[in-house]
Amino acid sequence: MPVKKALIIGAGIAGIATAIRLAVKGYQVAVFEANNYPGGKLSQFEQEGFRFDAGPSLFTMPQYVDELFTLAGKNPADFFKYQKLDVACRYFYEDGTKLTAYANTDKFAAEVNKTTGEPVEAVKKHQANSSNIYNITNHIFLERSLHLLKTYLNRDAVRSIFRFPQIDAFRTMHKANEGFFKDDRMVQFYDRYATYNGSNPYTSPATLNVIPHLEQQYGVFFPEGGMYSIITCLVGLAESLGVKFHYGSPVDEIILKDGLATGIKVKDDEIAGDVVVSNMDVWFTYHKLLTQHLHLFPKKILSQERSSSALIFYWGIKKESLELGLHNIFFSTNYKAEFDHIWIDKNVFQDPTIYLNISSKYKPDDAPEGCENWFTMINVPANTGQDWDKLIAAARENILKKLTRILDFDISKFIVCESILDPRSIESKTSSYQGSLYGTSSNSQFAAFLRHANRSSKIKNLYFCGGSVHPGGGIPLCLLSAKIVSEYPQPPKGGANC
Repeated sequence: MPVKKALIIGAGIAGIATAIRLAVKGYQVAVFEANNYPGGKLSQFEQEGFRFDAGPSLFTMPQYVDELFTLAGKNPADFFKYQKLDVACRYFYEDGTKLTAYANTDKFAAEVNKTTGEPVEAVKKHQANSSNIYNITNHIFLERSLHLLKTYLNRDAVRSIFRFPQIDAFRTMHKANEGFFKDDRMVQFYDRYATYNGSNPYTSPATLNVIPHLEQQYGVFFPEGGMYSIITCLVGLAESLGVKFHYGSPVDEIILKDGLATGIKVKDDEIAGDVVVSNMDVWFTYHKLLTQHLHLFPKKILSQERSSSALIFYWGIKKESLELGLHNIFFSTNYKAEFDHIWIDKNVFQDPTIYLNISSKYKPDDAPEGCENWFTMINVPANTGQDWDKLIAAARENILKKLTRILDFDISKFIVCESILDPRSIESKTSSYQGSLYGTSSNSQFAAFLRHANRSSKIKNLYFCGGSVHPGGGIPLCLLSAKIVSEYPQPPKGGANC
């Protein structure tokens, strides 16, 4: 019996995970990637002896990676190793406050009490609320399609639906956090989690208070070999299952016949397939690969507000700082003004919150001896035609001033090399429309239900995975999108041995 073929557009982490899952189901899988390397946003580069993970730097929910090895009949620990961190992140406030977010929840609550005076009970109450939202939403709204009737026709779904008011969808994240804490520093601490999916805590629903649960309850991890090792390990797993990767092979068109996706066009070659899965941003999937089928476009979905983007300075620093850890946050003094600049004014605030990741803290060979590799990022709006050269120059100056002031040494004197990633280059390198990191924003109560589904309702055999579709952006959710996609197509008759 002929083996069914699955064609995957894009070798981002969701595309790779989908390839693994479909290969396990018995499909012959080919992945076509425009770049000469896999990973999408989760990439790496080297410069003057420094190695940088170019994209996502926070690793949570490693069980979703482990699950892929288990599905393939392999022991995850034999192929992919990581360690749990004792400290999730270090926080710096302009008033001199320094807060260490310990992985141990009791230790963290005690630290908050000692540092800000907030009662231990307030922290634990917020943690319990976050856990409750997760338990209600995870198996129904994150691990399954929201666009299939069968998702709602089971006991767990009915139970979750009756508990829907508990997910706090009708007030903002900021308003909810003000209800938990009196100290503005702790409100700001928890508001920050909205940025984990590129949203605004002053408008997004308090349901997003589920995000701290992933970090505080499950933990934060560091992969042995750095973040990019996630990609290399998964590509190795996929190839061991027979998946073929074609790099430097941008897809030009999804071929349709009688409302059915029958293949793709790559460099004028037509490649037939039984299943087509796009890991490309859904906006570009339609506007680049389906341009002859405008009547099939989901126009309302494609016109939704995009998530925020990022401006990243990759700095090789000829100095080591004992005060800093793997993950560090330097808060803005006026959080509301910062988000207003991003979402209303569409520009960059003069006092942005800075995220600083230093992988050489756990992987010393990422920097020369006595040096550190600084991944220095601020949240910025998606690209709508701003003067980015001007904004970047001003942001760089403001970031250096802020870090110099808080860390008490002139950062600029220790920068030996620099690279920059901005919304324009994010779009060009990863086909993320407007450089948005997470597809559409989550700035409304029902944003989760308005994301593009994982399969087309108008084109048979066409599926979607990755951060621009359900359930959202970030490594864990991208991996879950692959899981959802793999449950749609029926396995070839005869199973994996056909």
